[in-house]
Amino acid sequence: MISRTNSAREIVADVTAGRTTAVETAKAALARIEAAKSLNAIVTTDPARTLADAAAIDARLRAGETMPLAGVPIVVKDNIWTGGWRVTQGSRLFADFIAPEDAIAIARLRDAGAIVVGIGATSEFACKGVTTSELFGPTRHPQNPALTPGGSSGGPAAAVAAGLVPLAIGTDAGGSSRRPPAHVGIAGFKPSYGAIPYGPGFAEPFFGLSVIAPIAADVADITLAFEAMAGADPRDPDSASIAQEARDIAGLRVAFSLRLGLDVAVDDVVADGLVSAVARLSAAGLHVTQRDPVWPAGATEEAIMPLQHAGLAALHGDAFRRDPTIFDPDIARQIERGLSWSGAEVAAALIASTAIARAFAGFFDEIDLLLTPTVPCVAWPFTQLGPDMIGGRAASPRAHAVFTPFVNHARLPAISIPRGADAYGLPFGLQIIAPRGEDRTLLRAARQIEAQLRT
Repeated sequence: MISRTNSAREIVADVTAGRTTAVETAKAALARIEAAKSLNAIVTTDPARTLADAAAIDARLRAGETMPLAGVPIVVKDNIWTGGWRVTQGSRLFADFIAPEDAIAIARLRDAGAIVVGIGATSEFACKGVTTSELFGPTRHPQNPALTPGGSSGGPAAAVAAGLVPLAIGTDAGGSSRRPPAHVGIAGFKPSYGAIPYGPGFAEPFFGLSVIAPIAADVADITLAFEAMAGADPRDPDSASIAQEARDIAGLRVAFSLRLGLDVAVDDVVADGLVSAVARLSAAGLHVTQRDPVWPAGATEEAIMPLQHAGLAALHGDAFRRDPTIFDPDIARQIERGLSWSGAEVAAALIASTAIARAFAGFFDEIDLLLTPTVPCVAWPFTQLGPDMIGGRAASPRAHAVFTPFVNHARLPAISIPRGADAYGLPFGLQIIAPRGEDRTLLRAARQIEAQLRT
């Protein structure tokens, strides 16, 4: 079973009304984290800092200040700068790094009253679909410790699913904050590229793809966090304003695609979950058509992966040459591959990325929302990069990730919400995708779809 703590909304209401204090909510979260150490979702805590921050929130409340996230304990992924905290990217290269300042998004959350209670595990440099690292070891699935919650935001997702905190902040450059929530039965939101400012922080191996991504039990808490973080900032030249008004789902053109127009395998339980979701939404009066995006020739994840490999090589190639054993072997292979790519091959990957973005943009010229599976399978053993089989077919190590990366390359907003579970109770998710800049419309529609599927 997925655990639940009070929602962020409930905590804000209780702290604001004086029924509890920020210090009390922080202490309770720290106690839950301590009791769940075997999950390995949280890799760093600093109780003294956390309780001092909570006391400052209580003082602000006594002074009459109103805060939309007053007293909400949060976990921040271990690749996002959180001032004064150890932030390592899951890498032994940064094992002792202390972030000199907050990323803009984290500063905004703190201004809104949120309290950082821990740093959530990530795979090294957020570049794997399972959350393991040489520095901290594996993060485990809250329902089965032999399984992975996915990656790379597995620590934040597992922390929310286990009820340690109501809200966590991850990153998403290829699905890292949608797939783990799908695997553990919660919600994860990838905003439009630039909707939430990125940095200050580590240099990214992903070229113009990664976003700050809120993770929570439901869409309402995700919306609360998004509104606290969103908005352009001059320190991030890629940040941009997005549409302020959210359109109602009743007037939207909605489509679904079982395989996203790709030749990919999907487990029957996941396919049935999407089909049954469409049937329920249709019965509730929403008109949903079946439609696949049409991709340019050669549009595969393999075609765009050189960008990740080359980015890792550019950032960490020198350290790799000095001592390749310091890296996770899976990351070392990516760096080695990145060092071998020619400039023309990297340029070809950039061209492929642009073609994918244009194809998705053309699709959303005629459609407002697209429903797909978030993942084609449920969780698998944490000792493997991916499941052995999906949909009755032998699966490659990245076959579990097929439905998310193209969204990043198109800079679109997308959200994963819980859809169902297999016969063993392992969850999977429904992904909802919208045009770039329509984040608020997407969140409003996701809340309505979430409510309909729960009835």
